[in-house]
Amino acid sequence: MHMLENGYSREYIHRHYGINSALLGYLWSRYKSEGSNGLLKKQNVRADYKFKLQVIRDIEENYLPLVDASLKYNVSNTQLYQWRKIAKTQGYDALAITRPKGRPPKNDMGRPRKKKLQEMTELERLRYENECLRAENALLKKVKALVEEREARLREIGRKPSKN
Repeated sequence: MHMLENGYSREYIHRHYGINSALLGYLWSRYKSEGSNGLLKKQNVRADYKFKLQVIRDIEENYLPLVDASLKYNVSNTQLYQWRKIAKTQGYDALAITRPKGRPPKNDMGRPRKKKLQEMTELERLRYENECLRAENALLKKVKALVEEREARLREIGRKPSKN
């Protein structure tokens, strides 16, 4: 902000420091209107249908730029852009629809949760034990095959395999 006050252009700052020019313009307008406190993170706004409608109508009726509306109503530019896009494409009533935030629940996706041994029936416990024994058996076979392969390689080059 000090560079902008000293007469440097947004493009100069953008090229030398990689800060988005539009973001600089937004931050500059907040800095001019509120001072250094305008650069601090604002409290999130819980917008209901009435508030969204009021903001969008103010933007459209008064030809208010999104940056100015953002400063006036303390809502981010991107949020205002989304509300305006929804109002234009789906109508004003679509602003009333609230979408759930966050990741949707998994339901039946992915593998099921493992049960503890106490929760399993006897049949499930036996199947689990059988699966573990099969895995252990396969591992031992693999280790035996690797050891035999190593011993064969050592015999080829004339070394005796270790007794371990």
